[in-house]
Amino acid sequence: MKIGSIDLGERPVVLAPMEDVTDMGFRLMCKQMGASMVYSEFVSADALIRSVNKSLQKLTIHPDERPVAIQIYGKDVDSMVEAAKIVEQAQPDVLDINFGCPVKRVAGKGAGAGMLQNIPLLLDITKAVVNAVKIPVTVKTRLGWDSEHKCIVELAERLQDCGIKALTIHGRTRAQMYTGEADWTLIGEVKKNPRMHIPIIGNGDVTSPERARDCFDEYGVDAVMVGRASFGRPWIFREIRHYLDTGELLSSDELSFDWKLNQLKEQVLQSVERIDEYRGILHIRRHLAATPLFKGLYNFRDTRIRMLRAENVADLFAVLDEIKEKWG
Repeated sequence: MKIGSIDLGERPVVLAPMEDVTDMGFRLMCKQMGASMVYSEFVSADALIRSVNKSLQKLTIHPDERPVAIQIYGKDVDSMVEAAKIVEQAQPDVLDINFGCPVKRVAGKGAGAGMLQNIPLLLDITKAVVNAVKIPVTVKTRLGWDSEHKCIVELAERLQDCGIKALTIHGRTRAQMYTGEADWTLIGEVKKNPRMHIPIIGNGDVTSPERARDCFDEYGVDAVMVGRASFGRPWIFREIRHYLDTGELLSSDELSFDWKLNQLKEQVLQSVERIDEYRGILHIRRHLAATPLFKGLYNFRDTRIRMLRAENVADLFAVLDEIKEKWG
């Protein structure tokens, strides 16, 4: 599969853009685990134009994470074009436009998935951004605003006409947010449309190697995108890649409890190094709370509370070492 001239290989598996999750440290880890391409946290066009430091920091790219996409969102043509030009100077491999974020502070103001209520403006923004930069432009969106307005099949053709080089579709409407099951049938319909020739990336509930394979086989997508299933589990890319390439699941010896725990420790250290000790640990708690590594451990509740309340590396690692000794 190619996005423009960027070759992602056969059956690529990519890391989804996620706010407060896909910082550089996590992207690098997922890339090392086998992610074919990684995406930045989404970046506000307005914040970039105002040179807000936190947003500018999101444009920092490490050579080892390439190919990498930077994703922007906004609600008017001029700001999105100006932001796209700023992003291009950071030299990402791909510029992605977010028309899929469902959260109220974004969609409620007309940006992200809110654009699905104003298709003419959505298309105007897309066309203007494509024309403003030389790097490949892609789009990530949803099936539609709600169950009564699933417009993705027609919208995909119109986005392609704007000149985008790939389209990512999350198999939910904005109204669904992240609830219910992702519906891949319309993603498959877009892919099977004979008028579509750009790559289609499917997103939503890819939580296992088997599910990733089924999405390729049943819906014909060119790539699958993994989002929330990577929380506290960056090795999911290693699991999926191995299964797609060999048809076999990695054994518990190859992905041992101790090995996984060490990966979580490495995430902690990367987060602390990138930010500072206190805020770095706060940032990583989402992964520690969500990791499947600790699910099902007998009488784990009190240990979990101490783990999530730890405020420095020494205390946190002491709890993790206790977990290794008791349950590893």
